[in-house]
Formats: sequence, structure tokens, C-alpha cells
Amino acid sequence: MKSIPIGSLEAPALGLGTYKLTGTRAIEIMLDAFRIGYRLIDTAQLYMNEEEVGTAMLRSGIPREDFLLITKIWPTNFSKQEFIPSIKESLEKLKTEYVDLLLIHWPHPKWEVREYIAFLTQAKDEGLAKEIGVSNYNIKQIDSALQLNVPIVVNEIEFHPWIDQHMVHQYMKQLDMPVIAYTPLGRGLMNSDQTIASIAKKHEKQPAQIVLRWMIQLDEIIAIPKASSTQHLLENISVFDFHLTDEEMKAINLLSGLDRRIVDAQPGAKWD
Repeated sequence: MKSIPIGSLEAPALGLGTYKLTGTRAIEIMLDAFRIGYRLIDTAQLYMNEEEVGTAMLRSGIPREDFLLITKIWPTNFSKQEFIPSIKESLEKLKTEYVDLLLIHWPHPKWEVREYIAFLTQAKDEGLAKEIGVSNYNIKQIDSALQLNVPIVVNEIEFHPWIDQHMVHQYMKQLDMPVIAYTPLGRGLMNSDQTIASIAKKHEKQPAQIVLRWMIQLDEIIAIPKASSTQHLLENISVFDFHLTDEEMKAINLLSGLDRRIVDAQPGAKWD
């Protein structure tokens, strides 16, 4: 599988998103994913499934160092009193001493970035995370973090063919930082797109596979689709045996003109 540098880490270009995966079924799906070959797993305090992620990782028998584990801090834990304790609580649930990537989940709806972002550096310095980053940040907010010398290495954002994230993507490339794409399949809506369906038919692939292949061929994109069945896990990871033409890539790029966001923005968040 293609790998992409994130700071000192090497990340697979494709991982597993876990939003709304909870309970016994979540553990079963994660174990299937690990058996198939997934090693990047994305969770968050908000998802209420860090316990399941930790349990699945332990049950897999795969060495901890073989995983790239991401979790994200929710804005209610951004105060000095709550920030580090909330991370330690997440680590206890995840049954690990560290996460590979620790992210701010959303910009705080009322606070300036400078009021909480430096706590990320403290978490890294204490060994709670190997690398740190942000999620759902616009260009101005990333700039604010960098001006405070916070060593962020990644931005996780909604990214799929129907949304125009060109400016943020290009800005991240200039910083030599990758983008992690959540909701890369638009919660299934990409299956209904006629352009994608036509390209899928030509390659004898599923529409989801075309979207993920498109992302892999873009620079510095790591996709983390969620899957709720073993079949979809297999389909999503089976995107390294074909190639989209320049014309097909351009056709999918043009879909960003729809500029349709699937995930509701956190109240108070601003987007460039």
C-alpha cells in the first residue's frame, strides 16, 4: 500500500474511519479490517468508541507499533484543567500509552486558537502522542497555530468529490503536510453520481473504489472511509490495482463545483 509521511510517521494512504461504529459489531468490523490489512484507525472522544477500538487492537494480536492510531479532542475538553486529563482518559479507554496522532477535533466555537492550541505541544512533550495536528481547520486557523510554534503535522477535513477543498489542500501541500480525508465517500452519496458511476463501469469497479483511487492519485491525501461490512472493507482497500486517466481525474475534479458539504460544521467554525 502507498504510504505518506506525517511528521516522523509513515501513514498508509488508506485507513478505517469509525464514526458511529460502536458496540460488539464495531469490534467485529475492526477485527475484520485488521485481518484484511488495515493498520490506520481513526477515532475521537466524540465517537464514544475508544473502548471498542482499544479492545479490537488488543484482540487482534498485532503489535501496537504496527498500528497508526488517531484520536481527537473535543472542544469541551480544551480548558487547561480538562485537556491533559481527557487525553489520559482516552488512552485508558484505548488501552495504550500513546496515540500516534492526537488532533484538535474542531476549532473552539468561542475561543481563539491561541487559547488552547499550545496544550497539544504539552501532550506531545509528555509522550502522550507521537505527533499532533488539527481537524476542520481553515487556512487562517492553521496559520494561527503555526505562528505559536505548535508543531502540527496534519489537518483532517471533510474531503470528497462534491466539496471544494482546493485552497486548503494546496495550502497544506505548500506546508508539506498531508490532509486526512474524512467522509471521503460522502456517506454513500458518491454512489449516485453519474460521472463517478460511468468511470466505475469502464474500470469494472464500484463507485466507492473510483473515489478512493482518485484520492490516492491526488498528492498528500490519506482517506479514512468507514465500512460496516467485510465486503466494503475489501472493496475499499482494493484500489491499488488500477489507475485513473488524466481525463478521468479532471472529470472528478470538476465535481467540486457542487461545493456540497455533507457534515454539518461545528457551530462557530469559520471556513475559508
